[in-house]
Amino acid sequence: MRLFPKTRLGKLRFALLLAVPISLGAGFFHFTNMPGESFAGPFEPLSPEEAALSVRLSEHVTRLAGGIGARDVTRPEALESAARLILAAWTEMGYEVREQEYDSQGTAVRNLFVELPGASARGEIVVVGAHYDTAYGSPGADDNASGVAALLELSREYAPSSPAPRTPARTLRFVAFVNEEPPHFWKETMGSGVYADLCRSLDEDVVAMVSLESLGYFDAGAGSQRYPWPLNHFYGDRGDFIAFVGSTSSRELVHECIATFREHAAFPSEGIAAPIWIPGIGWSDHLSFDLAGYPAVMVTATAPFRNRNYHRLTDLPATLDYERMARVVAGLSSVVEALTRPPATAE
Repeated sequence: MRLFPKTRLGKLRFALLLAVPISLGAGFFHFTNMPGESFAGPFEPLSPEEAALSVRLSEHVTRLAGGIGARDVTRPEALESAARLILAAWTEMGYEVREQEYDSQGTAVRNLFVELPGASARGEIVVVGAHYDTAYGSPGADDNASGVAALLELSREYAPSSPAPRTPARTLRFVAFVNEEPPHFWKETMGSGVYADLCRSLDEDVVAMVSLESLGYFDAGAGSQRYPWPLNHFYGDRGDFIAFVGSTSSRELVHECIATFREHAAFPSEGIAAPIWIPGIGWSDHLSFDLAGYPAVMVTATAPFRNRNYHRLTDLPATLDYERMARVVAGLSSVVEALTRPPATAE
C-alpha cells in the first residue's frame, strides 16, 4: 500500500489534506486557549455569605419565574410586572433607577438601569446587564431569571444602602434589558441593541460589557454537556462549568474576565473567543454591544447546550442549582470589581 503520493499533483493534494485539519485545529486552539487553570476537585462548604447569597438568588428567581411566569410582549402585564419588581429591588437598595422606554410592536417597553459614577475614570464605562423577558410561554427560570438575580446581587455590593458600598474607579452601570428573546433577537426592537445604540450615539466609552445569561443550570453527569461542531473536540462532556464567551474582537476582554474568575473562584470555568457564526457565540445581549464596536462577553451555563428545559414550560425555579449559582456570582463579583479598575490603577 502506498502511503505517500509520488507525483507533484498528488503531493500537493496530500499537503492540502493535511493543511486543512491542522489549520482548523490551530485556529480553534487559538479561540479556546484561555489564561489560568480551571478549578477541579470537590467544593468547600459555602461560606455564610455565600449561603445567604444562595437564598437571595433563589428568592429572586422564584418571584420572577414562579410568581410572574412567562414575560414577553404578548403578555405586557407580566413584562411590566417584571420591570416593576426589578425597579423595586433597586429602589430598596437606595439606587435612583433610570429607564429607557421605547415602542415595541405597539407596546411600550423599557430598559432599566442604575449608575455609579467612577471615582477617577468617570468617562470609562463598564456595563453589566441581563435580560428580564422570556421566550414565548416559558417561565424562564434559567433563561433568564437567573441572570437577573445575579444582576441584582452584584449591584447590591455597590448599593447606597450597603453597609460598606464599593466605589468603582470607572463608571459602573447595571442594566436590565427587555426584548432579548425572539422575535426581537437581532432585530431593532431588541432592548440591548436599543441601549447600545444610545451609548454609541452619545459617543460613550464603554470599555467592557458583561452579559449575564442563563447562569443556574448545572449537571455533572457524563454526557450532560453538548456543543456545536467542532467545539465538541475541545471541551469535556459534563455540564458542571460556567463559560465566558465572546467574539474574536472581544478576545482580550474574555481573557481578562476568565483570568480574574479563575484567580478568585473555586469553580470550573471554560472560555472561548470565536467568530459569531459559530452557534452560541452571539446568543445574548453582548452581541448588541459587540456590533456597536464595544468589547463584550457573555457569562453563561450554556443554556440549550446543557439545559433540556431551555425555552420550555419546564424551565422552573426548582430545576436550578442555587449553591453552584452562588459560587459563580461570588466569583463574578471579583470580575466586576477588576473591570472597574483602570489598568493604570490595577494591582
